[in-house]
Amino acid sequence: MSVDPEQLNLAGVFDAATEEQWEAEVLKVLNRGRPEGKELTIEAGLKRLTSTTLDDIAIAPLYTKTNWDGEIGYPGVMPFTRGAVARAGEAIAWGVRQLHEDPDVAVTRQAILDDLERGATSVWLRVDPDAVPADALGTVLADVQLDLAAVRVTSTHDQKAAADALLAVLKGSGTDLAAVKGCLGVDALKDAALHGTEPDLGAHRVYVAEATANLPGVIALTADVVPYHGAGASDVEELAFAIATGIAYLRDLDEAGVGAEVAASQIEFRVAATADQFATIAKLRALRRLWARVTEECGVPEPLRGATIHAVTSPRMMSKVDPHVNMLRTTIATFGAAAGGADAITVLPFDHANGLPTPFSRRIARNTQVIAAEESHLGRVADPAGGSWFVESLTDDLARAAWTIVQEIEGAGGMAAALASGSIAARIDATNADRAGKLATRAIELTGVSMFPLAGEKRYEGKPRPEAPELGGLKQIRDAEVFEELREAAWKHAEATGQAPEVFLACLGEQRDFGARQGFASNVVLVGGLGVVESHGGTPDEIAAQAKQAGAKLVILCSSAKVYADQAVPVAQALKDAGVERVYLAGQLKEAGEVPEGLIDGTVSLGMNVVEFLDSTFDLLGVAR
Repeated sequence: MSVDPEQLNLAGVFDAATEEQWEAEVLKVLNRGRPEGKELTIEAGLKRLTSTTLDDIAIAPLYTKTNWDGEIGYPGVMPFTRGAVARAGEAIAWGVRQLHEDPDVAVTRQAILDDLERGATSVWLRVDPDAVPADALGTVLADVQLDLAAVRVTSTHDQKAAADALLAVLKGSGTDLAAVKGCLGVDALKDAALHGTEPDLGAHRVYVAEATANLPGVIALTADVVPYHGAGASDVEELAFAIATGIAYLRDLDEAGVGAEVAASQIEFRVAATADQFATIAKLRALRRLWARVTEECGVPEPLRGATIHAVTSPRMMSKVDPHVNMLRTTIATFGAAAGGADAITVLPFDHANGLPTPFSRRIARNTQVIAAEESHLGRVADPAGGSWFVESLTDDLARAAWTIVQEIEGAGGMAAALASGSIAARIDATNADRAGKLATRAIELTGVSMFPLAGEKRYEGKPRPEAPELGGLKQIRDAEVFEELREAAWKHAEATGQAPEVFLACLGEQRDFGARQGFASNVVLVGGLGVVESHGGTPDEIAAQAKQAGAKLVILCSSAKVYADQAVPVAQALKDAGVERVYLAGQLKEAGEVPEGLIDGTVSLGMNVVEFLDSTFDLLGVAR
């Protein structure tokens, strides 16, 4: 039976859409309800729809071929933007690499076995006083076939002990050393950044010599920029620090007489994958492009210029509150890392911020990757975002912005000097200040934390982590912390008094009048873990009586502009006469008409500083922090 090819041309009956038609539809939406003569032009409309990242990169609402008209190239060849190698369409195109850091040796040994039997392809261990003991590494790896599963170690406090422990395990295993693979995780600049000490790259030469002489499948060094990301670095800064670190390591090994080809093969990059999928895709693509250019200048043969990238779902994006939302975050991050061409991916368990993982949270983390690879087939296509005008443009923007910072770092003496001078920390501090403002106003939204909080949420009790030694360098933070502190204070208040602190919502008019703003205001209140008491309709005196009976100190009026025009002022006056200390209006104050000075204390609206509002409310309600 022949098939009419026209039947497969699903868009064939439609006229091709033009950019002008799209712009006309955009203006219809943006100008809906605007007064005649006050309509936005397309230029003004597009400006409103354009956002700006922390790196001052503009993200337009629509991308066309005018945004990118360059060559996209191919995977596995210069400039390696599209991949370090050309994938063969295999089901699992990246390494499934899960992290183990539970100091309970029996638990970690079983967890490693569970992972490897159920989809993981390599093992990653944190060897530290508060994690896997160095002297127990042989025990926890006892069930691992070292010629089949690569083993990597990392350490926050003693990289040499971790590397030596792994070397001892590999050499004492009886396995053909030519067949074992892994990474010793030595990274002097990361260690200096975390501890605030002078970097000592001396160990690099020792471990590179050991790996190249006796363990051809083992990489000695990492350029791990996840701690910089964890301290607050932006995407561009993370990229720049990765490249600047790689340059420092190439230069040091060159001084030791190690050829550029060998030196480049002994560095593995570790970066963060976030819930911003396009930024993650573009960041990994830009990293390969930049590293290819650096290694080209160093004389590395073309086949060896592709960066090896290990992507880790961002610990900074993980939240303690409503932690199951972290499953969504890590799923998106996994997609971004896979589509961006990561060579290996680690998915942190959803309860990572709450403590050590449980078997269930480990299983979910592992299966996130397995499902992405084997059921969603993310690895079947190399660089699936390649050719996208948006992704190509964003990749180029990230690469160019990062290279500018790399040049600044190199001009100041290199990455080691930049760390020692404090310029890296100062740059991250400035980014954090910018991010803090956007988090507080919810320009950067955190689902389940600052947006759509879970009503009636209880504290999640995770498996406690052992106390870790103090670090004197870059402090690791999480975006959700400021909101979590508010929630924690509300929970403690409820535990101490038997009653959650509450805010009163005076819903004026009918449901159709107040519904939208009732939902908005209650969500703002719930961000702080506060309870809500509501009145629906009634006269000003009746509403005031209900508020007084509830012991309300703060009341938020919720309704439409039409109802506010008639009721906002008399209701606010009745509330103040009844002893309510503060009255807010959900929406714009001008909707209430002429308001006597001091009668309405503020508004609850889009763009407000939610943190400042909740801080002030906590003080009013007597909630200690």
